Amino acid sequence: MADRNLTVITEFILLGLTEDPVLNTVLSVLCLLIYVITVAGNLWIIVIILATDQLHSPKYFFLTHLAFLDFCYSSVFLPKMLINYLVGQNSISYHGCLLQYSFVNMFLTAECFLLAAMAYDRYLAICSPLYYRCLMTPTFCIYLVSASYLLGCANSLTHLRSLLNLTFCGPNVIDHYFCDIPLLFQLSCSDTHDSEVLFIVLSGATSITTFLIVVSSYLGILITVLKIHSARGSYKALSTCASHLTVVTLFYGTVISTYLGTSSSFPQDTEKILSVFYTLLLPVLNLFIYSVRNKEAKEAMRRMIKRKIFAQ
Repeated sequence: MADRNLTVITEFILLGLTEDPVLNTVLSVLCLLIYVITVAGNLWIIVIILATDQLHSPKYFFLTHLAFLDFCYSSVFLPKMLINYLVGQNSISYHGCLLQYSFVNMFLTAECFLLAAMAYDRYLAICSPLYYRCLMTPTFCIYLVSASYLLGCANSLTHLRSLLNLTFCGPNVIDHYFCDIPLLFQLSCSDTHDSEVLFIVLSGATSITTFLIVVSSYLGILITVLKIHSARGSYKALSTCASHLTVVTLFYGTVISTYLGTSSSFPQDTEKILSVFYTLLLPVLNLFIYSVRNKEAKEAMRRMIKRKIFAQ
């Protein structure tokens, strides 16, 4: 123990998605493709919304920030993972590891609150259409988005402070592709009980509170839609809600399963699969459901492409 306590960890080793070199190559190429689609697609959506006056509404204002958050938290760990694969090394510095987790946590927390705000926006638009413009003003939208970012920062800084109080003296191998806090707890040679309780309380409060807001909003929408006598109107509203609700259910389901279950309740490979789902696949799914399947967004894309073509 004396020798162990004298050793201070200055870097961690990330094992990545798999130790199989062939499979690792295939997965790395796939991750690169997903990352390129995520970055290009989300930045393109942001440009289209900002450049199209018809899309300057609360719904698309929130969508702009959702695209920005998806771009951000994918960029926190994916470039590092791909660079490590290309150069043949899997190390990350101690401070780099803590910062990586902190940024992932900040963007994910902000997205939780933003999805709740988007659900509330849809609730007001469908259930209170006459008062929608009075209630969902540009100032109120800015407040909601600002609150999402501020709560994300506060949550992240709280966890970072907790991690900085822990001591890491070996081993330093993380069986994951990014620095995840449950695995950091396992590697610490300090008493992590208080930090783990803090993590569960904050993560639980964030996930469950925002999920309940989303569910209650869509239940209110469902009740309102069922009262609509027009079959076409009911179908249109329900199809929109179903798409949005699918995204948030998958997002909250994987995040809650990963972080609120005990770290020993799943095999590590299962935790990796869950993490891949919400860190890599959901940003692409968001891009498809909120943008590609959105008629207004697609029409704005066509108009912008035509303008670019005829401008040449």
